[in-house]
Amino acid sequence: QVRLVESGGGLVQPGGSLRLSCAASGNIFRSYAMAWYRQAPGKERELVASITTTGSTNYADSVKDRFTISRDNAENTGYLQMNSLKPEDTAVYLCNLQRFPLWRPGNAYWGQGTQVTVSS
Repeated sequence: QVRLVESGGGLVQPGGSLRLSCAASGNIFRSYAMAWYRQAPGKERELVASITTTGSTNYADSVKDRFTISRDNAENTGYLQMNSLKPEDTAVYLCNLQRFPLWRPGNAYWGQGTQVTVSS
């Protein structure tokens, strides 16, 4: 069974930084694309950033140039470096692993989420 555990969330002031970690159990991490989603109260879940198994990245317009997604396959861990944080970034951040085909059981996993609060 694959389990994802996020950590690194917390309370920061606007302009501050946080680094989120997503630790995956087992040795399957490197075969999955990884993404970070976030969900704020009253808002739909939003794809923040993604990284393929080969290291190609994509970012939501709202976070590009501020956030950096990365992965360490040897450690089965992914990261989201968040700089220049804004109050609008406040949300629960969720780690996701995916591989195709998505309809196949076991090809998508979610972590429990970690709270990020940006406030003065």
